[in-house]
Amino acid sequence: MARTMSTENDTPDTTPAEPAIGEVYAEYERLRAEHPVSRNDDGLWLVARYDDVRHVLKAHRDYSSEVSQRIADDPDNPPSMLFSDPPTHDRLRALVSRAFTPRTIERQEEQIAARCEELMEGLTSSDHGDLVTELAAPLPVGVIATMLGVEDGDFVEFKRWSDAIFTNIGEILIGTPSEEAIAANEEMSAYFLDRIADLRRAPREHLLSDLVYVETEEGRLTDAELLMFCRLLLIAGNETTTSLIVSAARVFNDMPESFARLKDAPQLIPSFVEETLRFHSPFKATMRKATRDLELAGAKIAAGELILPLIASANRDERVFDRAAEFELERSPNPHLAFGLGIHVCLGAPLARLEGRIAIAAMLRRLKGISLDVPDSPELDQFGAPNSVMVTLQRAA
Repeated sequence: MARTMSTENDTPDTTPAEPAIGEVYAEYERLRAEHPVSRNDDGLWLVARYDDVRHVLKAHRDYSSEVSQRIADDPDNPPSMLFSDPPTHDRLRALVSRAFTPRTIERQEEQIAARCEELMEGLTSSDHGDLVTELAAPLPVGVIATMLGVEDGDFVEFKRWSDAIFTNIGEILIGTPSEEAIAANEEMSAYFLDRIADLRRAPREHLLSDLVYVETEEGRLTDAELLMFCRLLLIAGNETTTSLIVSAARVFNDMPESFARLKDAPQLIPSFVEETLRFHSPFKATMRKATRDLELAGAKIAAGELILPLIASANRDERVFDRAAEFELERSPNPHLAFGLGIHVCLGAPLARLEGRIAIAAMLRRLKGISLDVPDSPELDQFGAPNSVMVTLQRAA
């Protein structure tokens, strides 16, 4: 989907197709001030203000998550929980929520900490490294993969599939997926179908095995439904944490005093995590479809038209957040929308927060500082986490 934006009255816009670092937030500020609900060059409605974004996320009967007719018409690919409405959504969410109960999340803390220490050991073996490939990506991928019973040696492929599918999510939903995304989906499906077949013969002690044997009102889950869960957990379960860790390093680069402050007061790490989620939202936007003719902030939206609630814009809305364009380490309250709202609020939010807190604490212990080699890279403001972020490390003694 194009990044260029136009106003409701089709006034030409000069925003570049690939905005420089920070320009996307300047564009959001302009939209909030001048055109809070407007249409971009693809005909998608952009919703920029906090209260309007919040309304769209909560009013699921008016703003449907079933945005892709192509997926809805494909019997071999049941709808993802992310892109379905009740009652389908409620049934799927009830099942996948088994992976994210407080007790389940608590049980992951030991393996997260151990995995984080191992990764930090590798990252800090040099004064220079790739934060994404050496820590921010393998940490959450490893956690989710372990929950699904994936062997350690398959982690690299696991992440490659995730990146190929996630970076094409817009085209998968409303356009034409790339050959790379199609191939990644086919490879992932074949991988998990083999493991599902093995589990049907002999159960194991992990989440995927539990899902294979769970009984629903409609019987056990089909292979297609199980594949949907694997894709959901793989992709949605790692992108948020990867983005959070990268964004934390970005804050440390831009505001090194925050690193020193946290070293002296590590009890502020949870507050730092929340402000990082607000300031650099992991997902800049989501998508909804109008179920009927609607009016929002004076704009008339027709039934069936697609809407992009701009979460990153809402989280910088000066009507809600004092000094919204500034990073406030101890901001309170902090009602950001980084994990969504309503029936689709992110189930994995507690896990992402836990992983983020552990990773940040590990960086504070092992480093005296961290800086980004290319702090003005446009990829830092793209949708989702970048594939690579080279960093220079000031290692602690």
